[in-house]
Amino acid sequence: MTKNYNWGIIGCGSVTEIKSGPAYQKVDGFNLHAVMRRDIEKAKDYAFRHQVPKFYGDADALINDPEIDAIYIATPPDSHTFYALKVAAAGKVCCIEKPMATAHKECLQINAAFDAKNIPLFVAYYRRSLPRFNQIKSWINENKIGQVRHVNWHLSKPANDIDISKKYNWRTDYTIAKGGYFDDLASHGIDLLIHFLGDIKNAQGIATNQQGLYTAMDAITSSWLHTSGVTGSGSWNFGSEKREDLVQIYGEKGKISFSVFDENPIVLEHGNHKETLSIEHPENIQLFHVQNMQHHLAENNKHPSTGKTAAQASWVLESILKNNH
Repeated sequence: MTKNYNWGIIGCGSVTEIKSGPAYQKVDGFNLHAVMRRDIEKAKDYAFRHQVPKFYGDADALINDPEIDAIYIATPPDSHTFYALKVAAAGKVCCIEKPMATAHKECLQINAAFDAKNIPLFVAYYRRSLPRFNQIKSWINENKIGQVRHVNWHLSKPANDIDISKKYNWRTDYTIAKGGYFDDLASHGIDLLIHFLGDIKNAQGIATNQQGLYTAMDAITSSWLHTSGVTGSGSWNFGSEKREDLVQIYGEKGKISFSVFDENPIVLEHGNHKETLSIEHPENIQLFHVQNMQHHLAENNKHPSTGKTAAQASWVLESILKNNH
């Protein structure tokens, strides 16, 4: 019989309300059995609202609960390594929110700990599991645009109210996320392009802080090279007039255009042919990611987002920011 996994969440904040938490309750073979937050009243409130049997104010208590089989770490990235190593020591399956860690060397440390115990480790780069992006990967694999030559991604958005107020936000704290929103957002797209086009072997970039609203970088440009020979370029600016999110993959016979975050139609162009598809995301955007974890554990179907693939994305982001202070 297929094993049922009782999951616990460390850090039941906003990302777990709709995006991820309910998915662990909807997937057959998974149960959301416990949640933890340092503010135990907030943990209690989350457990009550989501009908979760247990709640904790201490992570060690949740990790070492004998009824818990697997842990989802949904805290800010500066604590991912700390908690992941505890989960590995406890011998439990783990999923870490992205980015996997604040430094590539920490990703390697986490992977080594889980490898030593031969325990599955997943990272929440859920776009690898979404139908919208699976369609794009299929177009590439089916040679719809011929040999891929180049990919370019531009993402920009205006400063938000928190930025302008200069109130503290861990996402723009240089000590937690050197690249600010780049670390938080570009990690999704870079990981996706690795999924589409293979590993990146060389990456570099220029980063600066143009606005002075926070300590992290707010304007980044980059170029990179995939092992397949595909070249890449990107630009990310978090103080622009309006939001833009456009990826274009250029091939010898056509082009694919799409957005990483916006649910705009995906577009395939090949000569005089143009195909436009609208593929909606599920209500709980991590649903297929969580479902694929269950398939990995129960059916040995390899999950597309593991600690190994996530470490590659972290190495690329670190390489882009490496020589910028």
